[in-house]
Amino acid sequence: MTTLLIADDVFLEHKVPEGHPERPERLLAITDALADGRFAALDRRGARPVDDATLATAHTEAYVASVRAAIPESGEATLDADTYVSPMSFVAAASGAGGACQAVDAVIGGEVSNAFCASRPPGHHAEADRAMGFCLFANAVIAARHAQRVHGAERVAIIDWDVHHGNGTQAIVWSDPSILYGSTHQMPLYPGTGAVSETGAGNIFNAPLAPESGGAEFEEAFSTVLLPAVNAFAPDLIIISAGFDAHWRDPLASLNLREEDFAWATGEVMRLADRHCGGRIVSLLEGGYDLQGLSASVAAHVETLMKA
Repeated sequence: MTTLLIADDVFLEHKVPEGHPERPERLLAITDALADGRFAALDRRGARPVDDATLATAHTEAYVASVRAAIPESGEATLDADTYVSPMSFVAAASGAGGACQAVDAVIGGEVSNAFCASRPPGHHAEADRAMGFCLFANAVIAARHAQRVHGAERVAIIDWDVHHGNGTQAIVWSDPSILYGSTHQMPLYPGTGAVSETGAGNIFNAPLAPESGGAEFEEAFSTVLLPAVNAFAPDLIIISAGFDAHWRDPLASLNLREEDFAWATGEVMRLADRHCGGRIVSLLEGGYDLQGLSASVAAHVETLMKA
């Protein structure tokens, strides 16, 4: 078995204004990086959109309907100060959630060892009833609840190493002890959440990092907070909210991680997955806005996943 790559041209059709950091070129850079011969063994598949009922496993029905209603016939419309939609944005976002669910199916079904979904828009800032921070739908939560509803998973862990705290993921699972959420992120930084004191139903584990922290601080936070929490939780599936904007080149934050730090974290998660859930990992792209840093980090992440 090999690693599954979910990628689809539909994700390029989510248009944003010129100069917006969450742009289609992010995926083009990833596509170029994963065209290298060392990724020839990837199982490459497209994405299918999920229905509104699946989106409503993480969001209110009214919110899903409001996003659909906000889609313009042409140009772009705004859902908040940073979050835009264009004519194909609903389909692209629903396909991001769909690709995440397809990856869960393939990983739990034993078709592949693990999976990475190169999709956009990202998801971890989207709350149950509002869009935020470039995000429309909470892909990680939707995938986790799909694993529970369809495949009978009892416990799902979501590990988030995006430089921005996943306020949406945290808020949606706040009272759900069957889903663990663990995050490393820069603090202070948008969106302002992610303090150590935010613990939900005992299922939330935050490990904030000071500005200018590098690989050593990241490794310490990961090793002393996130990995022990997930190990004690003993999940049936691990989902990674894989943002790469903690890279030193990224323009939206000021952490100093390098590609090898993301490879190290990937390997550590893989060891936990091997121990508790047969290696089952689904990784979902979140942030990462410097094209060189993003593509190199994704390549290191996927190359490590392929060693399963």
